[in-house]
Amino acid sequence: MMATNGKTFDNGPVNGTAPHAGTLPEDHFTFSPGPSVEDIRRMQAEFTEERDWNKFHQPRNLLLAMVGEVGEVSELFQWKGEVAEGLPDWSDSEREQLAHELSDVFIYLVELAEKCRVDLPQAVLRKMALNRLKYPASKVHGSAKKYTEYKD
Repeated sequence: MMATNGKTFDNGPVNGTAPHAGTLPEDHFTFSPGPSVEDIRRMQAEFTEERDWNKFHQPRNLLLAMVGEVGEVSELFQWKGEVAEGLPDWSDSEREQLAHELSDVFIYLVELAEKCRVDLPQAVLRKMALNRLKYPASKVHGSAKKYTEYKD
């Protein structure tokens, strides 16, 4: 369950861990409900198949393509200094370019996960459970230290 706009959300149990619940502020950004990661995987698989590109879309090539796209995202931020959340000083054109480049990164990530047989949504749930153990809120609240720097 994940509701926003001031409502409760719940990540659900992961590998026997208790669900985590909290509230989001009224002005919190949320993604649209669709398409799902699986929808995106299917769209990209169809796109690739229609063009006979699977021979080129092997894990190493997909990783390198994704790194290249991350570089293109980096270029958009280069020389801007700190950028405020929501990008208030960016033009509509700059925001659209960022949306394109982030989409490229995400598409390559999803396709790489597919080719490596990683169920990305489930992997995220497992990783978030591990992160909760490594970074308990009671120890790390307001700190940017790495988990290895915390003492019990």
